[in-house]
Amino acid sequence: MFKGIFISSINTIFEKLTGLPFPGRSILFVTFFYFTIQPLKAQQKAGILGVDHIGINVPDLKQGVDFFTEVLGFTPVTQIGPIDLNEGWKTSNRLSASTKSVTIKMVRAGTGANIELFEYKPKLQRTQQPGGDGPGTTHIAFYTDDIRTAVAYLRSKAVKIIGEPFLTPFGDTKGETWVYFETPWGSKMELTSYPDGKAYEKNNPKVLLWSPKNYELEPQKTKEMTIAAIIAIVEQHIALWNEHDAQKRAEIAEKIYAPDIEMVDRHFTAIGAEKIDSFIRDLQQKNPAARFTHQKAIDAHTNLGRLFWQFGTADKPDMVTGMDLFVLDNNLVKKLYVFVNDK
Repeated sequence: MFKGIFISSINTIFEKLTGLPFPGRSILFVTFFYFTIQPLKAQQKAGILGVDHIGINVPDLKQGVDFFTEVLGFTPVTQIGPIDLNEGWKTSNRLSASTKSVTIKMVRAGTGANIELFEYKPKLQRTQQPGGDGPGTTHIAFYTDDIRTAVAYLRSKAVKIIGEPFLTPFGDTKGETWVYFETPWGSKMELTSYPDGKAYEKNNPKVLLWSPKNYELEPQKTKEMTIAAIIAIVEQHIALWNEHDAQKRAEIAEKIYAPDIEMVDRHFTAIGAEKIDSFIRDLQQKNPAARFTHQKAIDAHTNLGRLFWQFGTADKPDMVTGMDLFVLDNNLVKKLYVFVNDK
């Protein structure tokens, strides 16, 4: 299909311009070679794999980090500086002569490129942001599956939204909804959403634009825990379930449970420490004198723990018995599978 369309269009153009028959084979070979091989050669020579990070100047580093972490939910990772800047560096990089130093913070932004924040000191008096119609970078766009919810959330954080979400009605990007917002220091950024895709994707293009919606965060490398460390966490788990003070339970949970821990029982699944704590509270209210104790020694290997437990009062400690299977990741309980024995 591609060759047929390509040859026909070249034939037509050549004959109309010259009035001569089209020498198909020789020109086809040169043209096809150029369009398919040149981009590959350029990529091999440059060695570029993708976008690593985007740099932003911020007037206040703490304000910038707080916005990207506390409002947008990103993760600060590295920091260097303050670094004293010499005159040669300032001249070659077109910095103000009065600038003395820079501090740089790198932030991990989900599945997209990292964001690098620059704070120069002393602060310049001018704070006006570049115009939206001038040359240079104008904004960064962040993808969300639910733009209405995202906008409502940003407004709840006192973020200035510029207008209302706009659904693109035509063209290649038909189906995309977007809206701009401003950072506390006045930079323009964007929310974009196209959970059902864009119009151009339905035409089976040779190349699709990269999108964070098609990627998941790569799993962090898991470090294998020692058997002693696993057993210690399981022991703290027992202490948590026997603790009647809600504040103390929360403190233990924060130390041993992953934020998205899943507890899977035959009848229900609880996600997060708060849901698990609600179950513990109800259990304790119904059985105020009962406690969890061991039936066997804790079993552990390769980031897994197994606890055979019993639950009951001092005179009847085995009212209920069962087994918990712990899946641990980075020194936290990621999943907890509960097996209750039938009477």
